[in-house]
Amino acid sequence: MFQMFPRFQGFSTPQVKLLINNSVRDDRFYDFQSLFNAGKGLSCTMLRLSKISLTHFKNYEFDTFDFTTRVTGICGLNGMGKTNLLDAIYYCCFTKSYFTGSDQLAVGFGKEGFRLEGSFANEQDALKVVCINRGTGKKEFYLNDVPYEKLSKHIGLLPTVMIAPDDIEVITGGSEERRKLIDAIICQLDAEYLQQLMIYNKVLQQRNSLLKQFAERGSNDEALLQVMDQQLVLPGNYVFKKRNQFTRQLIPLVQDFYKQIAEKEEQVRITYESKLSQQPFEQLLIQHRDRDRYLQRTNAGIHKDDITFELNGQAFKTIASQGQRKSLLFAIKLAEYEVMRMGKGFAPLLLLDDVFEKLDDNRMKNLLHWVCNKNEGQVFITDTHRERLEKAFEQLQVKGQIIEL
Repeated sequence: MFQMFPRFQGFSTPQVKLLINNSVRDDRFYDFQSLFNAGKGLSCTMLRLSKISLTHFKNYEFDTFDFTTRVTGICGLNGMGKTNLLDAIYYCCFTKSYFTGSDQLAVGFGKEGFRLEGSFANEQDALKVVCINRGTGKKEFYLNDVPYEKLSKHIGLLPTVMIAPDDIEVITGGSEERRKLIDAIICQLDAEYLQQLMIYNKVLQQRNSLLKQFAERGSNDEALLQVMDQQLVLPGNYVFKKRNQFTRQLIPLVQDFYKQIAEKEEQVRITYESKLSQQPFEQLLIQHRDRDRYLQRTNAGIHKDDITFELNGQAFKTIASQGQRKSLLFAIKLAEYEVMRMGKGFAPLLLLDDVFEKLDDNRMKNLLHWVCNKNEGQVFITDTHRERLEKAFEQLQVKGQIIEL
């Protein structure tokens, strides 16, 4: 195996299998059925988390949780750590918190660092993930006791979908939230996409700094700006192409899930918008150059892309009810889950935080039916009411474990 894939030298056999499964980079990547067939020998039907240990992570001093069933309910009063437990699972899969960009905010009060250890498995391999944050600003990540040199190598190996209350910003917030969602999905499916996106963001930052320097000095270096533009175009075109391919696959899934959850004849239109679909990126940069100098930032590129939602021909976020917004959010997330399942060839983890709020009984029944019955993957659901979880599991005829904090 290592002779066939020399770039995987130094990794264990389970890591190599997962890395190969994470490294498809051509246009077939978005033909999910072809990818599923091609990856049957490397993947499994379900990713499984059997145990997690938390030390000084947020409000946890030292706790270990064993997960014995496919569906797990986590209940307790607000502030007891339900969301933090889901975040610890997410952290093991993504090398970062779902809720904060600062690792320091994940450290327990008065502590210097934290440690997480998760025991994952597929049908072939046991996968032990360990994260150690010593409070020095640099964290250590291990897969089966082998340290990562680059944390980005871990992204996509343990695919996971989280649904949390603040995710409604994907619909009601600015375009950055929607770009982050799309990028997070594609990065788990395409390792090259993550690299190209990182290159783009780095060059974009350098170009913006250069434009500010021009303004401060009162002079321009046209040749240097042209070089910067050339460095921006290549990764920008790559990211645009992949986003365009991906959204064409995602949008019909979102629309279908929305109909399943809402059970109403509501016309939901979803559009991926990018200026790169109208003009070549090179021309856009030239066209916006004077404006860029005036505003001291880059005004054209993939960092301006957006996804728009319409309900019956009107802007979704201006006319939709709370229930309709929640339905669309869940539809987007379930579509994300389905794309991940088809792309990887096995079911990701699904983390549902406080999903019972602001959704009527019928919509919630439809959501949970898909999540717990039609879905084959491992699911974690938090709620403040144990009785509500028990009733839901009973109605769905699901054998679910309930952890009370």
